[in-house]
Amino acid sequence: MELIGRKQEQHVLQQLVSSDKSEFAVLYGRRRVGKTFLVRKFFKDDFAFYVSGLQKAPKREQMENFNSALSFYGKMPYPKVTSWMDAFRQLIHLLEHSEKRGKKVVFIDELPWMDTPRSKFLTAIDYFWNTWASARKDILFIACGSATSWIINKLLNNTGGLYNRVTRRMHISPFNLGECEAFFKRKKMAFDRKSVIDAYMIFGGIPYYLEMFEKGLSVSQNIDNLLYKKDAPLKNEFAFLYASLFRHAENHIKIVEALSQKCKGLTRDEIIAATKISNGGGLSQMLEELEQCDFIRRYHSYGKKEQLAMYQLVDFYSLYYFNFLKNNKFNDENFWTNFIDNAVRRAWSGYAFEQVCLTHLPQIKQKLGISGVLTNTCSWKSNDSESGAQIDLVIERNDRVINLCEMKFASGKFVIDKGYDENLRNKRETFREETRTTKSLHLTMLTTYGVKHNQYWGNIQREVMMEDLFSQ
Repeated sequence: MELIGRKQEQHVLQQLVSSDKSEFAVLYGRRRVGKTFLVRKFFKDDFAFYVSGLQKAPKREQMENFNSALSFYGKMPYPKVTSWMDAFRQLIHLLEHSEKRGKKVVFIDELPWMDTPRSKFLTAIDYFWNTWASARKDILFIACGSATSWIINKLLNNTGGLYNRVTRRMHISPFNLGECEAFFKRKKMAFDRKSVIDAYMIFGGIPYYLEMFEKGLSVSQNIDNLLYKKDAPLKNEFAFLYASLFRHAENHIKIVEALSQKCKGLTRDEIIAATKISNGGGLSQMLEELEQCDFIRRYHSYGKKEQLAMYQLVDFYSLYYFNFLKNNKFNDENFWTNFIDNAVRRAWSGYAFEQVCLTHLPQIKQKLGISGVLTNTCSWKSNDSESGAQIDLVIERNDRVINLCEMKFASGKFVIDKGYDENLRNKRETFREETRTTKSLHLTMLTTYGVKHNQYWGNIQREVMMEDLFSQ
């Protein structure tokens, strides 16, 4: 399969290949997001050296695997060694005798898994880069891994010999809707855009999950096959996903489960209260790791102080898991197809659609014609608990306009009635009064099929529809 999307990432990789010095690139991101696929397809597997770490394997097996790769690329048997220093000396020997011209690409996938306890693996990486590779002009060393905590702490934030040695970091994010649509079209799957969004609200833009979809089935049928059938391939994905990303995942799971109970998110203090994780128990690091993996997002309410930042669960699969998989008591292999008209599903769909919109802010800004305008995006909640007024997306623009965005998931055109019109106008005036802004306030609707133009829609300044989220 050819590469879909990833235009910026491919541009960066080409820059690394074309540079006049050796480069040390680190790729990281959520597991299943397509990091390995990107690198292997871009370079067409034409590496000077490639090896992948083995999950939960001891040092001996990791080194045997490394040795086999050396022998394969060196086209000669390399003697087995017992230290990583000797292993990387052999890698230097292989590269010095490589017949490849131009940049010699060294790709070590799942590199964190090689760093077993007391193995001195990082010391060998330090030796390889600082004493040999960095002094040359023809090495592109790519380290890749899903264990984000290791990547951040051991490479990106290294305070030893590898301090500030990474020349390019690449955070690989999930596909957007336009890329998902292109992905399905490449597989000859006839899904309309509403169906693509239905799939996105459960699996996000994770290529590994989308690749499992079967041609000729509806999205609901595919979901049943992947999550609810006997031996469904993704039924137990949740436990595997977190265990493979974080070496001690218990507290990470506690955090995301607590966040799943509060759609709008929790403050740091509320997370501590809900999980019983101590404030000094590595909480900051865990929150950073979850954010770097695209599981949660950190955001601010308009006008609120930094310490009142909110954390919100935004990984679509995790959100779906806590709502419909973890405690599912129905022994129904067609659960999702049969659960189509249910109040719980409708509530979840509304929230999941909000997350889809928040994931596509560039597309929203493009539709509003403000792609080139400096903006600040946040949420807002009234200080008056009795009013209950809140706005999930506030786009404050540098041209003295603030878009107050309402996101609504509907099966047809969304109808604004008298009560909802009054609610919108109340939100707008409460926002103006509490924030004391003098900027123009534009009520903006983000919906699936648009707003019905009846007698109550006149206060809406701009509309963004489902179609607009698919722009590239």
